[in-house]
Amino acid sequence: MEDKNVISLTTDFSLVKRASKAAIAAASVMVFAKFYAWFQTGSLSLQASLVDSMLDILASILNFIIIRQAIKPADKEHRFGHGKAEAIGGLIQTAFIAGSAVWLIIDVAHRLFEPQPLAHIVLGNSVMLAATIITGVLIIFQRYVVKRTGSLAIKADSVHYETDFLTNIGVLISLNLSVYFSWLWLDVLVGGAIAVYIFVACLKIALNSVDVLMDKEMDDETRTAIKQIIVCHPRIHGFHDLRTRTSGYHMFVQFHLDLDKNLPLWEAHQIGEEVEQMIIEKFPTAEVIIHHDAYPKVP
Repeated sequence: MEDKNVISLTTDFSLVKRASKAAIAAASVMVFAKFYAWFQTGSLSLQASLVDSMLDILASILNFIIIRQAIKPADKEHRFGHGKAEAIGGLIQTAFIAGSAVWLIIDVAHRLFEPQPLAHIVLGNSVMLAATIITGVLIIFQRYVVKRTGSLAIKADSVHYETDFLTNIGVLISLNLSVYFSWLWLDVLVGGAIAVYIFVACLKIALNSVDVLMDKEMDDETRTAIKQIIVCHPRIHGFHDLRTRTSGYHMFVQFHLDLDKNLPLWEAHQIGEEVEQMIIEKFPTAEVIIHHDAYPKVP
């Protein structure tokens, strides 16, 4: 019978791949639609949204490549797996995003001195409304996948589309107010706000990726759950030196277990296996390393 943890991991990887493909498809549709709408309207805020969507395509394609790499099993040269490929990809994405934000800010500064009238607002409204709906559906699916798998790549990708969602709403507002109230400066202002928002989002992704690459400890809630699992075993006297980290979809948990010094080796090993299995039942992607210590400590 196939191990249920293997089945769970296979299902999770399949979900991550489907989310990545859905993001590429959605971004592709929005780029073509936004490009046509921007060409017709001349809106700077719509141009900013178009650039953001173009970056989303690049980021989503990169995510798809990275995900295929990250889910590869450990081999002789990568004994801890390939999970950190996701964090590396997150840093590469931030380079694309930061570059686009800077370019948009320069364009905003130029447009402030040379404002341009907008046209074909009905077309712009239709495209942005459709883009908002598509983006909203994609975000809901991505959040489900992140909750189910904890994928850093999909989480980073989702940040892009959450930005898109807010961007689309901002563009809809600025398009209409700019035309109907002749507030051309508002279109420029929204474009600049989008650029700043993109830059801030990019910094958050970068920090998250660096945490993974630097083997930052897992969050307090996860560590507390692991501690509660360990101490609930009736035959241990305690534990110490708990260390945790993540790498892609995998968790690595390491600690010292205090056991009666008179226990036979096979029995101490059995207790360690029982504790390890309890942790894996709670965290199916965990790899647990336990060092057995004699209690009381042998002088």
